[in-house]
Amino acid sequence: MTIKVTNTESTGVDKDKPDHLKPYSGYHSNKVPAHDPELTEVGPGTPMGDYMRSFWQPVCMAKELTDTPTYLKILGEELVAFRDGSGKIGLLHAHCCHRGASLEYGSIQEHGIRCCYHGMVFDVDGSCIEVPFPKGEEKDAERYACSIQQGAYKAFERNGLVFAYMGPPENEPPFPEWEGNFTVLPTDELVPYSNFQHCNWLQVQDNAADNFHPTALHAAKYVVGGNFQETTFDEVGAGSMEVAPDMQFIPVHKGKGLACAGARRVDKDRLFVRVQHQALPNLSLHAYTSEDGSKKKLFSRFHIIRWTVPVDDENSKMIGWRVMGPGIDTRGVGKKELVGYESIDFLDGQVAMRRPERFGKYTIDDMPPIPSDHRARENYKDCQYAPGDYEAIISQRPIAVHALENPTRFDAGLYMFRKMLRDAVRGNNPDATPEGFAKWLEGMNGAPNSYCCGNVLDIPEAEDVDTEVKNRRYVAKQIVSILTEADQLKGDERADYVKQKMDELETSVQR
Repeated sequence: MTIKVTNTESTGVDKDKPDHLKPYSGYHSNKVPAHDPELTEVGPGTPMGDYMRSFWQPVCMAKELTDTPTYLKILGEELVAFRDGSGKIGLLHAHCCHRGASLEYGSIQEHGIRCCYHGMVFDVDGSCIEVPFPKGEEKDAERYACSIQQGAYKAFERNGLVFAYMGPPENEPPFPEWEGNFTVLPTDELVPYSNFQHCNWLQVQDNAADNFHPTALHAAKYVVGGNFQETTFDEVGAGSMEVAPDMQFIPVHKGKGLACAGARRVDKDRLFVRVQHQALPNLSLHAYTSEDGSKKKLFSRFHIIRWTVPVDDENSKMIGWRVMGPGIDTRGVGKKELVGYESIDFLDGQVAMRRPERFGKYTIDDMPPIPSDHRARENYKDCQYAPGDYEAIISQRPIAVHALENPTRFDAGLYMFRKMLRDAVRGNNPDATPEGFAKWLEGMNGAPNSYCCGNVLDIPEAEDVDTEVKNRRYVAKQIVSILTEADQLKGDERADYVKQKMDELETSVQR
């Protein structure tokens, strides 16, 4: 339901308002405060930058590692990624420690990479393993090699993504194998993708905790003149996603994450409760994006596993996996061929490269350049007709200014997540510090459980509005409670327990 507000300009009720709340008050609100440096700035030595470096981060797709080095910027650092002839992955500081030439122009060796400028070879751990001194000066070359070290980070490949740990080597945490295999069924697969975002990382992450925006941003009824393509709006035909969700936001895992439970009325007979899981600092786990709620479904698992990785303070990447296959995609609407480098299948407006005729035609080497100015894109008017997440997120400024926001209660999730981040960075929540996370992961054998799930329950609509609101909020909270009760269980045992308890919940509300 949309609430319309009466214009107060002619009624006189605005006379006692502050100047910035009166009509035509642009002059009184034209000063832009500074951004929040504690949460948005990520360079070396910054609070958030150091916190993020304490976690494993995806830095690129494995397909980006070709026969030439790949230049990257991650957390404000210039880096070069490559796979050497022995199959090892290197992630080194881009500028050679000898004289500063970029290793993006280096040649990949059987072991390591050779700098183009003077021929020094660096192994994947940064050790100098070859110095081309003149013949007869081998001892000098050896002494020199031992005196230098190229900055390097440990990296490995997992299901088409390259992950790196950029924190203190002595504090390396376990890699978080969520639920052991990210709950991918035997029929399904993790399909990697990487999409560049021309804005600060936090506003991209905020969007994942904002489960209310699809009711407007992804609703066909708001598109100008019907100028949209088949896969852009109505969440690939799932009309239930246009229904405004009643959101409950509940911190989980002692403040390490946030369960965002949204209850939507599919029809008079079914209630759809979708639980998103936000995990500190920058991971989001998404339930099925194309659920139509046509039949009962309990404990449907991951559909999108995504990290928001800062490139620098004003750019970031959405990088992760789409889970593809009949186990999760029960409607069969996913398009694997559209998932990859600068493309995604479920909403055209997710990326700068949104023209569908480009999908699948280019390799990494010959992709057209990603537009650096969103207003200079050739399809800018199409984006104005039918904006997507990309346009909404990057247009908040390169770094969103939190002091200018006027939130509603439906924005509570992202504000709770920001507070959780701040508490973790400041050490106010010991459980969410890097040390607390590492200890937790070790206790979980590196495989913690997630709250992410999609659930369609046979719960009829209540006879009156007040009872209906009470029921949907109760069901959403109870589902999160059930998941908490089952947190010490694993695999099928946990799934069976959760489904049994949800059946009992369904029956109790029906009565």
